[in-house]
Amino acid sequence: MKNVLIPSALAISLAAAAAAAVIGFAGAASAGPVCTTAPRAEWLTEAQMRARITQMGYTSIRVFQVSGSCYEIYAKARNGRRAEVYFNPVTGAIVQNNED
Repeated sequence: MKNVLIPSALAISLAAAAAAAVIGFAGAASAGPVCTTAPRAEWLTEAQMRARITQMGYTSIRVFQVSGSCYEIYAKARNGRRAEVYFNPVTGAIVQNNED
């Protein structure tokens, strides 16, 4: 009986570890960049950030949201291409720009 329990317990432990690794990897892969460690009290307001984004030439902003430690938008870039852009919410600088 003991001979059966040890391999079964090992198999269950390995399966649990593999599942945790897959879940951890999926969470890390879908997460956006880290834009700042500053507290929200130091962030630009949404209105200030929208004004900067417009000055940078982004138009047709479909989504403007907080994503982790970033402001994230889906919009049209100055060149007309669709863009998903992450901004540092303290400085307004672009941290990551993905254009189609």
